[in-house]
Amino acid sequence: MADSLKILLVSAEVMPFAKTGGLADVAGSLPKALRTQGNDVRVVLPRYKQIEKGKYVTDFPVNMHGRKATTIIREGEITAKEESIEDRLPVYFIDNYHYFYREGIYGYRDEAERFAFFCKAVLEMLPMINFQPDIIHCNDWQSGPIPLLLRVNYSANPFYDKIATLFTVHNLQYQGNFSREVLHHLDLGDEFYHPEELEFYGFVSYMKAGILYGDILNTVSRTYAQEIMTPERGERFDGLLRKRSKDLYGIVNGINYHEFNPATDPKIYKNYDSKHIKDKKRNKEKLQEEIGLPKKDVPLIGVISRLVSQKGFDLVAGMMDELMEQDIQIVILGTGEEYYENLIKRMKGKHPDKVGFYLGFNADLAKRIYAGCDIFLMPSRFEPCGLGQLISLRYGTIPVVRHTGGLADTIEDYNSHKETGNGFAFTEYSSKALASAMIRALKVYNEEPEEWLKLVKRAMDIDNSWARSAEEYRDLYQVAIRKSLTKRRMIS
Repeated sequence: MADSLKILLVSAEVMPFAKTGGLADVAGSLPKALRTQGNDVRVVLPRYKQIEKGKYVTDFPVNMHGRKATTIIREGEITAKEESIEDRLPVYFIDNYHYFYREGIYGYRDEAERFAFFCKAVLEMLPMINFQPDIIHCNDWQSGPIPLLLRVNYSANPFYDKIATLFTVHNLQYQGNFSREVLHHLDLGDEFYHPEELEFYGFVSYMKAGILYGDILNTVSRTYAQEIMTPERGERFDGLLRKRSKDLYGIVNGINYHEFNPATDPKIYKNYDSKHIKDKKRNKEKLQEEIGLPKKDVPLIGVISRLVSQKGFDLVAGMMDELMEQDIQIVILGTGEEYYENLIKRMKGKHPDKVGFYLGFNADLAKRIYAGCDIFLMPSRFEPCGLGQLISLRYGTIPVVRHTGGLADTIEDYNSHKETGNGFAFTEYSSKALASAMIRALKVYNEEPEEWLKLVKRAMDIDNSWARSAEEYRDLYQVAIRKSLTKRRMIS
């Protein structure tokens, strides 16, 4: 490919090695799409205790406030496939027993020090492995200091001075805010504890470092990019993001079309595609059997989610009694706040023929829910992008969503007159609005079966693959590279 790029993607979690949320899915899928498009893309993450893979590459010391912390670089790989193309995607692990050999990924008192070490080790690694990227793609607060360190501590080194940065915000709620003392972990002086620098309401913010110093910024949907510039969704960063609005972009995440493919998926009961939608019914019957619900040809609603208010479960709680009056069934997979877990258990006790509940997470069962349900419920309070609605579309399960963030960008409200839309959306954050959207969906399903089939086919034929999003990222990398070059010329 002409103009192929050398890209280093930095993330605290990457599928299939380490995962706590959607960041891992993005960091494990986007590089594969970029690789099959001809780019030299590589990935780096910490080597947590759970990661056993990785052959030794090199080692070196990293200065951590006057002491030397040994860094071992190990290498693994991910296989990148796209139609007839198959390639090897290198994955580097930053290995240090003191910082990363622990039971969990996050939640430790020395979080600031751990990820300061990680950021410095990533930059020190590059000449050691003889990889000089055109751009470093940083993701969320854990890699936020990299654009800052690159600008402040490495700009005089010819090896680094041409490297551009993109900083991606996956969820602005998680900011990496720490006490003032953490500056010394980054080899920075007190002059950086200032409102124009890293000081953020009495803390030092790693997220702010990425927002301030990234050549270009983006987030995971166009609507969320607009929302985070408002006081309602800006998490106190809205003013700074408005200042950088010309450098802020939104690119909707994709999904892996090989992993999520109802035509070939070995985890579902019967394979099908948009030309054989009737075979989807077999998945519904087998799901009802597996989850312990009667085999009935009624609308089957699926929910795969953390059971928390952010995901709209306060709305679900407010309309559950009304929903149970309908001739429906609902299957819920997830875990979260005790209040919502107990609410669902009570509803299952009252309506055992209508409610199926799996407490926890089961990836194989999740796929069978996507394949077996008719409707997918996702009424989030806010949603930077969301993957559930993209997967449900792929499996022909029609989403009912709130019009926010990535849900607004990917779900078009059904219009019977124009024969457009791929789901049912509501805007007002209320149980009443959610109930109204659900009733609309049930009405089409029950009274207009031919229209429902058209809706399902339209949903399945939409392209939400990473190949499309990867092309947008390549364009954005080029924007960041040009901006970085312009900055260097102005400085020189």
